[in-house]
Amino acid sequence: MHAQYNRVWIPHNEEVWQSAEITKNYKAGDRFLHVRLEDGTELNYPVHPAALPPLRNPDILVGENDLTALSYLHEPAVLHNLKVRFVESKLIYTYSGIILVAINPYKQLPIYGDAIIHAYSGQNMGDMDPHIFAVAEEAYKQMARNNKNQSIIVSGESGAGKTVSARYTMRYFATVSQSSSNAHVEDKVLASNPITEAVGNAKTTRNDNSSRFGKYTEISFDQSYQIIGANMRTYLLEKSRVVFQSENERNYHIFYQLCASATQPEFKHLKLGSAEEFNYTRMGGSTIIGGVDDRANMVETQKTFALLGLNGDFQMDVFKMLAAILHLGNVEIAAVGDERSSISLEDKHLSIFCELLDIKCDKMAQWLCHRKIITTAETVIKPMTRAQAFNARDALAKKIYSHLFDFIVERINQALQFPGKQHTFIGVLDIYGFETFDVNSFEQFCINYANEKLQQQFNMHVFKLEQEEYMKEDIPWTLIDFYDNQPVIDLIEAKMGILELLDEECLLPHGTDENWLQKLYNNFVNKNALFEKPRMSNTSFIVQHFADKVEYKCEGFLEKNRDTVHEVLLEILKDSKFHLCANFFQDNPVSISPFSSTVNIKSARPVVKAPNKQLRLTVGSKFRSSLSLLMVTLNATTPHYVRCIKPNDEKLPFEFDSKRVTQQLRACGVLETIRISAQSYPSRWTYIEFFSRYSILMTQQELSINDKKQICKTVLQRLIQDHNQYQFGRTKIFFRAGQVAYLEKLRSDRLRQACVTIQKRVRGWLQREKFLHARRAATVLQQYFRGQRTLRQAITARTLKQTWAAITIQKYCRGYLVRRLCQLICVAAVTIQAYTRGFLARKKYRKMLEEHKAVIIQKYARAWLARRRFQNIRRFVLNIQLSYRVQQLQKKIEEQSRENHGLLERLTSQASTHMNDTDTIQKLKLDLEKLTVQKRTYEEKEKKYKEDSEQKILTLENWNKELQEQKEILEIKLQEKTEEMKEKMDDLTKQLFNDVQKEENQRMILEKNFQNQKQDYEKEIELLKGEIKILKEEKTRLQHQIQQEIVIQDGLKMEVGQLEKQAQKIPELQKEIELLQTQKLDVEKQAQSQKRELREKMSEVTKQLLESYDFEDVRSRLSTEDLEHLNEDGELWFAYEGLKKATRVLESHFQSQKEIYEKEIEGLNFKVEHLSQDINHLQKLFREENDINDGIRLEVSRLTSENLVIPDLKQQVLELENQKLDLENRLQEQTVKLKGKVPEVSNRLHYELEGDRTQRRTYEAQNEVDIKEHKGLKVTAQEIEGLSNGLLQDKIQDEVQSKIKQETTRLTVENMDLEEKLDMKDRIIKKLEDQIKTLTRTIEKAEAHVPTLSKEYIGMMEYKKEDEERIIQNLILDLKPRGVVVNMIPGLPAHILFMCVRYADYLNDADMLKSFMNVTIDGIKQVVKEHSEDFEMLSFWLSNTYYFLNCLKQYSGEEEFMTCNTPRQNKNCLKHFDLSEYRQILSDLAIRIYHQLILVMENNIQPMIVPGMLEYESLQGISGLKPTGFRKRSSSRDDTDTYTMTSILQQLSYFYSTMCQNGLDSELLKQAVKQLFFLIGAITLNSLFLRKDMCSCRKGMQIRCNISYLEEWLKDKNLQSSNAKETLEPLSQAAWLLQVKKITDDDAKEICEHCTSLSTVQIVKILNSYTPIDDFEKRVTPSFVRKVQAMLNNREDVPQLMLDTKYLFQVTFPFIPSPHALEMIQVPSSFKLGFLTRV
Repeated sequence: MHAQYNRVWIPHNEEVWQSAEITKNYKAGDRFLHVRLEDGTELNYPVHPAALPPLRNPDILVGENDLTALSYLHEPAVLHNLKVRFVESKLIYTYSGIILVAINPYKQLPIYGDAIIHAYSGQNMGDMDPHIFAVAEEAYKQMARNNKNQSIIVSGESGAGKTVSARYTMRYFATVSQSSSNAHVEDKVLASNPITEAVGNAKTTRNDNSSRFGKYTEISFDQSYQIIGANMRTYLLEKSRVVFQSENERNYHIFYQLCASATQPEFKHLKLGSAEEFNYTRMGGSTIIGGVDDRANMVETQKTFALLGLNGDFQMDVFKMLAAILHLGNVEIAAVGDERSSISLEDKHLSIFCELLDIKCDKMAQWLCHRKIITTAETVIKPMTRAQAFNARDALAKKIYSHLFDFIVERINQALQFPGKQHTFIGVLDIYGFETFDVNSFEQFCINYANEKLQQQFNMHVFKLEQEEYMKEDIPWTLIDFYDNQPVIDLIEAKMGILELLDEECLLPHGTDENWLQKLYNNFVNKNALFEKPRMSNTSFIVQHFADKVEYKCEGFLEKNRDTVHEVLLEILKDSKFHLCANFFQDNPVSISPFSSTVNIKSARPVVKAPNKQLRLTVGSKFRSSLSLLMVTLNATTPHYVRCIKPNDEKLPFEFDSKRVTQQLRACGVLETIRISAQSYPSRWTYIEFFSRYSILMTQQELSINDKKQICKTVLQRLIQDHNQYQFGRTKIFFRAGQVAYLEKLRSDRLRQACVTIQKRVRGWLQREKFLHARRAATVLQQYFRGQRTLRQAITARTLKQTWAAITIQKYCRGYLVRRLCQLICVAAVTIQAYTRGFLARKKYRKMLEEHKAVIIQKYARAWLARRRFQNIRRFVLNIQLSYRVQQLQKKIEEQSRENHGLLERLTSQASTHMNDTDTIQKLKLDLEKLTVQKRTYEEKEKKYKEDSEQKILTLENWNKELQEQKEILEIKLQEKTEEMKEKMDDLTKQLFNDVQKEENQRMILEKNFQNQKQDYEKEIELLKGEIKILKEEKTRLQHQIQQEIVIQDGLKMEVGQLEKQAQKIPELQKEIELLQTQKLDVEKQAQSQKRELREKMSEVTKQLLESYDFEDVRSRLSTEDLEHLNEDGELWFAYEGLKKATRVLESHFQSQKEIYEKEIEGLNFKVEHLSQDINHLQKLFREENDINDGIRLEVSRLTSENLVIPDLKQQVLELENQKLDLENRLQEQTVKLKGKVPEVSNRLHYELEGDRTQRRTYEAQNEVDIKEHKGLKVTAQEIEGLSNGLLQDKIQDEVQSKIKQETTRLTVENMDLEEKLDMKDRIIKKLEDQIKTLTRTIEKAEAHVPTLSKEYIGMMEYKKEDEERIIQNLILDLKPRGVVVNMIPGLPAHILFMCVRYADYLNDADMLKSFMNVTIDGIKQVVKEHSEDFEMLSFWLSNTYYFLNCLKQYSGEEEFMTCNTPRQNKNCLKHFDLSEYRQILSDLAIRIYHQLILVMENNIQPMIVPGMLEYESLQGISGLKPTGFRKRSSSRDDTDTYTMTSILQQLSYFYSTMCQNGLDSELLKQAVKQLFFLIGAITLNSLFLRKDMCSCRKGMQIRCNISYLEEWLKDKNLQSSNAKETLEPLSQAAWLLQVKKITDDDAKEICEHCTSLSTVQIVKILNSYTPIDDFEKRVTPSFVRKVQAMLNNREDVPQLMLDTKYLFQVTFPFIPSPHALEMIQVPSSFKLGFLTRV
């Protein structure tokens, strides 16, 4: 392989490795390898045959996403691949098998937005470019698929980006697993990061935000894989940083945030200042980080505390503890001699410290400088030196901060606790990587110990995955030698290991670091190869870790491991009144992690139980226990590894320090993974990938085999003779290192050979074409040259004479030829003329003969016509005679009918008088019965009033009795009082003998007063008796008045209620009467015009009959029986007479019908006027009565809900309207039916007879209605009589009764007239039936029967309100689109719904209309909700909602929507209601359905977009595949299961055809297609940005081809105007950018001018990601990218990489009127709407 022109890697001092090209073939045994460096330097590199320089991969493999895809797997190849990706392509993530290598760019990149998260969500790990989100998605997917816990292990040096990577993984989980609850658990999980960073991160020389502790965060998920909570465990906080920081380093961020906020009012009591004022924050000399605002970060920290539910009191307690630590660090300790120290009680910072922690200042000052030593005999207090006091102070500060840190973590865990049960979890481990510094101490030892354990777990996992892969593919398994670091782990943690010896030394009272180090020397030097003693130092030791050798200084190991604080100081803090401080130092602290009790950790040897409090667990033992617990957790999960790399120590963006990166690659295990892979079969190709890539190496015979797997095997056996270099698996081919490079070399050689052949042919063709062109030019030149030479040689005197003679001969010869030709032409023209003139003469002769014959024929024809005209005149005379005779007979019949009519009138008048008499008798009887009933009611009322009055009298008597009893009680009381007074007088006379006389006088006065009072009481009783009598009389009078008022009120209540209703309806009735009068006039005019037309048409019909009918012909067609029936004499004129008579009867029928209707209208008008007069009169009476008693009117106004008369009037108006419509319909039908010929006239007469029958029925029904009306009027008369009995005016009552009698008599007369008219109709119908029977039989034989006309519909659907649910169920909920769209008009359900709406509007029923609209909208919402994922149903109801909305607009009556309507459609507009509000609701519903439809289409087509647009190779022979690594693309598994471009086009066609079948409007369809095309372009372009392997020239050709397919589809469907093509413009420009040349400045300028739809970030991303597929392509140089970027700096665009795939264009619903007439719409039987009736 080390042949000429191959490239190798040789070591370099600065760049670690440098590339060189072999200039001479290497032979076995050569000591030197002749190479040429990249700068052109020739070099003879010394080599050893067993260790030749590593070969360099082909350029085609450089920059791969996965390092395992490299053919040569070694350190220089990995380093170079990472450098190319990081520096040139600006890609920070790379796979290395199962590891994600993340290089810190030291720059904010636009690759972490929500659009990127959604792009990686649901994708397989190898489908997209390497990313931290891809690892997070893989963990989340495996958790959901396997129900197994996962872990993501993020490790690396300080400053490598571990914290940011862990933060992004947690953000990814919080975004893709949004919980449905309102607890905002995701926000709380993310909020824990700023808090832990504030209290656990600090600035170091390597990183401005370095995590100084390890953290394992378990994110808990429920069964639906949504976040429900989290838990955090921390490891090995760097407590020493609290009291000491190196140069250019800072303490923890929280201290500086607190100092920056010291001036805020809430922090005044902490008495803080700037960070430069405190010892613990100014040691590093740098208190400020460039670009970081500590004050703003403090506000953010407070916000996150609040988000986690940690209130202001808790925060203030934490800040008090932090401020106390800062003040403790400023406590001054003075030296008192050499062995003593003291602290002044007046020290300001000590006072503030004690004040904040609420402890005693004197005790703290004493015990910071003294310590207590307890022995078995006594207790000794020993003073401490100043240095020891400083150490005690710092130890106390570290102890307080450590407890505070643990307490904050505990409270965060409490805030993230969840009540339910955890189903699974994903752990994110953010832990320090391998560290080695100039001075390494206890912290570095623990960190490297943890990394040893993690590396061991990683090695085992990699080994396990390799073994599973081999077993799955049935590859023979051979043991792979990999580095096992178990000896190093045993050196550290085993029995009598480093940690155990350290703990043992810590137990000794006088243990020192030197003694412990000596024990290590004695136990391990020259005994353990992994432990060494430095040559030049006796205070250090060296451990050989898996990454490198590390030298540790033993100074401080014991102190840091003990981590002790004097017991007295802890006791002081325990006695603190500040509860938080006191709780920190209790004897039994609460465990901060729920995991501490679940796993028991056993040490390497039994641990002796501490006899007292002094012998606590050391830091080392605690760390070993927690580390063991972590390993148990990790081993129980599926791990995913992220190795963060720091590219340089200067924190420069995209600068690559090869030395530093190589150190980290060796330390983090990436090279170990490469080494394990390289030992077996590192390169793995699927059979499809291999076939697509290397088909160029296959022969035609091999390609003829149908099985691609067999083809691959055959080809490999031919190309690679050593079968140990590859293995065939079930789905993959496994190659050893270097074999893919060999195949790539063969492929490039074959391509180069093909190129040479093509070049040879092309160059040969070009040279031949050039030669032929030169030869043709030479021939032309020779021709002209020889011609000129010949001319010069031929010009002489003789040749001139010969030439002149030749010209003369030619002149005469040519003249002769021309003259001869002219003569021939003249002869030919004369001959043609002769023949033409002869032909014309003969033609004229023949025409004369024909005209002569025509004259003879005309003569005979005119004679025949004259004879026929005479015969017609004779027939006309006979007809006139017949008509005269018919008229005479008609006169006789009319006279006879008049006599009959007179007799009938007499009979009817007698009958009417008889009826009047009977009616008056019945009426009197009814009046009598009514009076008796009223009498009874009055008697009952009088009886009732008597009972009430007696009851009231009883109550008054009882009241009188009570008064008498009270009087008696008062008299008794007076007697008692007099007796008491007497007794008092006796006593007084005995006691006061001197005042007896005076008392006598007083007694007399009292007796007089008593008598006066007694008289007053008696007078009052008499007055009360008189008042009782007055009340009785007033009561009887009031009872009488009440009885009269009740009677009056009852009557007035009923009457006033009716009259008010009637008064309210009078204006409406007047309007209806006026409308009927106008309609009557119109009908009369129309009837007159139709009558005139009918007369004219009848006269024409008679003329036609006279002219066309031959009597002989008719006689021949009539049988003898028919002739006898027509006329006894057998003459035919009687038939004609009958026909004439029928026409007259028809005219008279029309006239009589008109008169009847006029009479009916007049009668109804008179009736309405009469009723209106009655109502006016009653209103007048009502007003008079209303003025009498206002109270009664208020009471009566409450009872105006009853209406008895108005329904009858309404019924009359409706009957009039129905009669008017019947009249119009009959006139129209009769006009149409009389337009035909004579046979049709007979049929129409028969039809009219049927019509007369129906009319008779209507008359009978009208008669019944009138009878009912008569009865109703009788009832109303009775009611009015009942009301009038309550009134006092008898005159008014008589008038009303007389009017009612007149009305009843008038109605009876009208009924009699109608009966007479019906009888007359019956007689006329019988006559006409007898006369037409014969004609119908005859005409039926002559001509076919003419069908009757169909009904005329007005575009409504009659339904009942209780049928609404059935309509919605059958027409909306149960309707299937596929059963409707076949042979149906678009939007048929919508039109049917609107016809029902028109019917409700026609009835002027607001409740009915509102109910129907509401149930319709609810039904559409329900069917859309139930079929929210059914594309056909959604498109069907989007179409129908749109049509329904347009119908509501079209027939709304608004002018803007009526411009395109036909006159008939304008008549169908809604009359009574404005449905604009419902239109808005329907519009919103349509938008909602449209968005759901778009969502369904996007969900269906989205899985096809990336496989079809990017991965599928639509252009055969242009393969874009490259070797892939461990992470295989999911689309490469089997080409039969993937989607193609055809799949996308078929899906689009399905969408288009379904929407067209469902009648979706073309504009809406275009908007939907535009949205789909935008989605296709956006998803394809986003995937292109995130897939470096797709950014190639060939893939650009594929994309351009696929875009052309989409454009052809648009053209085929006639959708060019949808602007869908413009949405693909960014994708089209990206494809063009992949194909265009990218070398010169002109190319850069062209790119800037052409790529106007792409942003600067997108253009730069494509240029950086451009990847050559073959050796003939070149990468885009960084300088060219910088040129393009500089040219685009002036462009003002959004710095956003990803397109928003969720963006929706604004939808508009254009108004397009329906061309379908509502009258022509029929309901299919499949709709099951038979209960609907077309109106």
